[in-house]
Amino acid sequence: MKRILLTLVLLYTTIAQSQEKTFEKEVAKISKRIEMITKQQKDSLKTKVVAIDKQLENGEITDENASILKKEAADYHAKKIELLVSEQERLLQLLVQDKTNGKIASADDFFGENEDYNTFTIGNTTFRFNVSDNDDDKISRKEKKWRYKNPSSRRTSTQFVFAMGINNVLENNQFNSLNDSEYELWRSRFYELGWTWKTRFSKEPSQLYFKYGVSFLWNNLRLEDNQVHEKNGDITNIVTYPNQLSESRLRHVQMNFPMHVEWDLSKNKTNKEGKVLDRRNESFRIGLGGFVGFKLGTRQYLEYQDNNGVAITELQKNNFNMNTVNYGISSYIGYKSTSLYVKYDLNPLFQDTNTRNISMGIRLDLD
Repeated sequence: MKRILLTLVLLYTTIAQSQEKTFEKEVAKISKRIEMITKQQKDSLKTKVVAIDKQLENGEITDENASILKKEAADYHAKKIELLVSEQERLLQLLVQDKTNGKIASADDFFGENEDYNTFTIGNTTFRFNVSDNDDDKISRKEKKWRYKNPSSRRTSTQFVFAMGINNVLENNQFNSLNDSEYELWRSRFYELGWTWKTRFSKEPSQLYFKYGVSFLWNNLRLEDNQVHEKNGDITNIVTYPNQLSESRLRHVQMNFPMHVEWDLSKNKTNKEGKVLDRRNESFRIGLGGFVGFKLGTRQYLEYQDNNGVAITELQKNNFNMNTVNYGISSYIGYKSTSLYVKYDLNPLFQDTNTRNISMGIRLDLD
């Protein structure tokens, strides 16, 4: 009998201590939730004030409108704090009442770091709530979506670039040397793929931009008259091949970093609120600049038939004494997204020569 009484006393003491700890834990959770609510609302208010100040700085609103917007934002978040905190105070009152009546609140264990603060159980009833400001989240998502769909509201825009055309070389920087070029004019082609950023020089809408990016270039040079490139030490010669060639192509791939100053003649427009919106790629465009890059690899492709009529494809991997680093000038002129494109290497294609690569073609800048 004594053992039973002792066991009951120990059990009662353990339950009482457990309840006391649970009560303290629930009070601490309510306190933390109130702190979270207050902090989130103040942070949201601070973000709105910063956005309003930026609009005022850009001249989009007046001082009077800025003061009104700030007051409305402050009133909104003050009411939000009052509403959410009052819910926590009600839960605290229920907790104290149950504690006074000998009951105790219990908290279920949930996965996640913050979910413990989002649930509260009294008796058999579990309370769940969300302290995040859904209205502000919706506004933020709408604003981001509007900015994504309205590039005129952004100072920097992005474009995908694709270019293609004919590729050849100049000797001693003489354009008339194309007449004596050993490379086929229309079968020597280049292809370029890249990504560019287009940033206005001024914060306000204008027509002058700085355009920069990265691109990958495939330059192909096809020799005429059954000739091939042959590396002889530090010199690369063009020699006649013993077999009749159906293909003699030298391809070098390079990675470029183009930079241009672009004059975009697209006419800006004004919306109903009197705000000037920047328009891009809607009219004639002129770009002047250059590029710097380096070669990723060089290969020579040869195709012919042997004495037995068997088709042979030969792939030669070598740099053929090409300069690894290349740089040059480039420009384009066009309408909307389509332009005529020219670029010229200022450093020689092969070491210790005066042979320089030139490319001319069509360029697409796609938003």
